[in-house]
Amino acid sequence: MATLNYKHLRYFWMVAKAGSIARASEQLHLTPQSISGQITAFEERLGVALFQRTGRRLVVTEAGQRILRYAEEIFALGDELLDVLHDAHAAQAPPFRVGIADSVPKQMAYRLVAPTLTLDAPVRLVCREGRLAPLLAELSVHHLDMVIADRPMPARYNVRAYSHLLGESRLTVMATSALLAKFAGDFPRCLDEAPFLLPGEDVAVRVPLMQWFEAERLRPQIVGEFDDSALLKAFGGAGAGFFCAPSAVVPDVQAQYGVAAVGEIPGLTEQTYGITTERKLTHPAIVAISAATQPAGAIAPVRKKRRGG
Repeated sequence: MATLNYKHLRYFWMVAKAGSIARASEQLHLTPQSISGQITAFEERLGVALFQRTGRRLVVTEAGQRILRYAEEIFALGDELLDVLHDAHAAQAPPFRVGIADSVPKQMAYRLVAPTLTLDAPVRLVCREGRLAPLLAELSVHHLDMVIADRPMPARYNVRAYSHLLGESRLTVMATSALLAKFAGDFPRCLDEAPFLLPGEDVAVRVPLMQWFEAERLRPQIVGEFDDSALLKAFGGAGAGFFCAPSAVVPDVQAQYGVAAVGEIPGLTEQTYGITTERKLTHPAIVAISAATQPAGAIAPVRKKRRGG
């Protein structure tokens, strides 16, 4: 394949976002037959199936998901180019592109990045969220200025980058009031045989958490595993199980999801790192993030254990 047909790519992108050819045709002001023909031609040119039909809905295939990620990036950059060309203010404010690993709590990410919004020399914040490996790949080719992750730069990746500890926080177990009433008792014994939402394999704190369960001889019922911290909290807020959150953001989690703190896990912390291609930080936005974060080694205050009754 010598060239990529970007019109076909946009049609595919629109159908994938809309979930059906009919809805995409309304947005594109084209007939469904026209779009269907373009998608078929695109699949034949690529040699892969992009959709499979489930009932009345089109579901993107695994190959389609890979192409969709590139399409998102391509059209986001296109929109950004138009903004720069047509918005004089945007042209004066250079972009600061930061990748945020989906394992990093959103409240923590906001606190870390917020200082970039008040710089004397303004920048235009561009946030990308996703799994750590693709974000590091973007960093390696300078499509990102910084990646915020829950672990330092993994040695297995062939990326020349440097890790900067931004802070750490202890972990607090949280749950809805209904779940607390059902599994009453002292912490952490109340977790034994209780439903628990576990961080996914990509989350750094997962292994230490499992080791803590083992040391305390706890056997919670693992009802779900989540790489995305926001999705985990959403399930926790719905009462699906107990879950962990950094103690530093407990008030935010309580307010957003209507849950209560059960107890803080002694000796277990979650760290947050800024990964950059700079050994010595010089980018004004990165310097602002580093300067505003808590000193290395600082942790959230210890919270009292919950007592049953």
